[in-house]
Amino acid sequence: MLRDTAVIEVYNVSTRFGNHVVHAGLDLEIRRAEIFAIVGGIGSGKSTLLREMILLQRPDSGTIKVFGEDIQSLGEDAALALRQRLGVMFQHGGLFSSLNVLENIGLPLREHTDLGDALIDDIAAFKLALIGLAPETAMQYPAELSGGMLKRASLARALALDPELLFLDEPTSGLDPASASDVDKLVLKLRDLYDLTIVMITHDLDLLWQVTDRVAVLGEGKVQGVGSMEELSHVDNPAVRQFFEGPRGKVGQREHKQPWKTK
Repeated sequence: MLRDTAVIEVYNVSTRFGNHVVHAGLDLEIRRAEIFAIVGGIGSGKSTLLREMILLQRPDSGTIKVFGEDIQSLGEDAALALRQRLGVMFQHGGLFSSLNVLENIGLPLREHTDLGDALIDDIAAFKLALIGLAPETAMQYPAELSGGMLKRASLARALALDPELLFLDEPTSGLDPASASDVDKLVLKLRDLYDLTIVMITHDLDLLWQVTDRVAVLGEGKVQGVGSMEELSHVDNPAVRQFFEGPRGKVGQREHKQPWKTK
């Protein structure tokens, strides 16, 4: 599959909650092996769009294709098969408090494969090491983890089934600068190692500048701008300009040297 192949195609999607319009004819395309971010103000429909792309919610109209499949027309078995090609890291981790880290990571394998327990534990331990957590973390429970460790453990679980498409919901929210920087590097490492397509929702300007290939800015139900952060910084649109004209946005523009970006 070529790198310019569309992995996700969103056509004329409209979504409403009662009288509230969230999406009004939204169009979007995400390509293979790119790191793509979706940003926008409160109520712009970022999280709703994420839920629609991972088959947790249906839009009122329009078409969403993932790997060329119209996800609204999929039967139950086909939808399950497609979900197994996706990995999702939820904003607050989403780990089960009654399971230790190793058990949490191995859970998708236990649910969706016929692998034995010993092999599942080995794979879970490998994923744990891949995302940079020490082996002793395996026996800890979510409540015993720091914010950064919790994010990494959630990411390891999202990678359990070797997904082709990885969704990250606010991967650096609540983290200190050093931990957030580690996540930035890890995202790039995973994309480059596994040729993953990575879609993220984030408000982290450092992450946007340092890691993303393209960014889509949502507003008023549509995509107000899409491109690299450098390209977007020259777009004369109020919905886009808000990411560059505040104090944090101006600092981000000055410091976006992208020292880790390899692609």
